[in-house]
Amino acid sequence: MERIYLDNASTTKIDSSVLEAMMPFLTDKFGNASSIHSFGKTAKVLLEDTRDLIASSLGVTSPEIFFTSGGTESNNFAIKGIATGFFGSKKIHIISSLAEHSAVLDTLKFLETKFDFDVTYLKPIPSGAVDPVDVENAVKESTFL
Repeated sequence: MERIYLDNASTTKIDSSVLEAMMPFLTDKFGNASSIHSFGKTAKVLLEDTRDLIASSLGVTSPEIFFTSGGTESNNFAIKGIATGFFGSKKIHIISSLAEHSAVLDTLKFLETKFDFDVTYLKPIPSGAVDPVDVENAVKESTFL
């Protein structure tokens, strides 16, 4: 029987080329890249080389590449990072969909309760998408995201 796996949002099979590239770091060249011992220094060089490679392929600079542990951390990092740039300004409005992942919705609730951001939550249409007209109607002078 063929196995069909549809829960790729949380975990998925590693592509064989990725696994092959990662094997040295999972078996021989492991080390905490934040440590000052030789294993850590080796890991740090490899980490930074990887950051440079990704940056080059995306046409950005290495300091623009951030590694996170997963989607929740990435969502928090992106949303809170953008929002903090607007602290003290008149730009306090965010538009989101009620269909967003709880990691996004929880972050938005945090910004609302702790920092008085104004969030509009749009109800998705039956297909799960947000009607572009609803988005357009929700935009305010104070909208930044």
